[in-house]
Amino acid sequence: MEKKLSSIFSGTAFYVSLAVCLVAVGIGGWFLLFGQKEENPPVPIPNYETVTDTTTSAVVEVPTIPQEPEPEAAAPAEPVSMPEEIIEEVPVIAQAPRLIVEPLQGEVLTAFSVDELLYDPTMEDWRIHAGVDIAAGEGAEVMAAASGTVMAVRDDAMLGTTVVIGHEGGYQSTYANLQADPQVAAGDHVSAGQIIGAVGTTAAAESAQTPHLHFAVTKDGDVVDPQDFLKG
Repeated sequence: MEKKLSSIFSGTAFYVSLAVCLVAVGIGGWFLLFGQKEENPPVPIPNYETVTDTTTSAVVEVPTIPQEPEPEAAAPAEPVSMPEEIIEEVPVIAQAPRLIVEPLQGEVLTAFSVDELLYDPTMEDWRIHAGVDIAAGEGAEVMAAASGTVMAVRDDAMLGTTVVIGHEGGYQSTYANLQADPQVAAGDHVSAGQIIGAVGTTAAAESAQTPHLHFAVTKDGDVVDPQDFLKG
């Protein structure tokens, strides 16, 4: 009797153990299957595109790569209006070019010389010459070398009848050994080439020479070579 009961319980225990093992295996498999799916994100199933191979004429399916959407273009910034710059218009006044002419055509009797002494036939000595003597017949017309204002008309003791004209830039031109009563007076405005007088023989310091015009130029009170002034 005891052996029969022992056999029965022994068989029952075997099946109970087997059932417990099956349940444990089932629970472990469930967690292994469904729990791993929750931890790992789902893998997207690729789409396939049908493409014909031109070399073999075979039709194959090629997975297509999904394109990420392009970012939206930023809206263009509205233009910023800048204040208009106020520009003051300055009127442009055209200036006529300065015209310079020779006061008289003729041979140079005595040149300009302030660095070297020249012999003076009238004074019979050696001295500097701060102008240029231009030979001409008595009564030959003398012209203003440039436009300007007559500064003085005088009878100089050494240079005779003299006309002095002031020009722009600090220049003054002197015309001496003229005939008495020249054609201009102090304060007159003259143009380049305007007749101001005539060649005479009134200069006592140059009376030994033939009739001529004594022409001299200064700039800001300093003597300059008249030839340089005439060249502009």
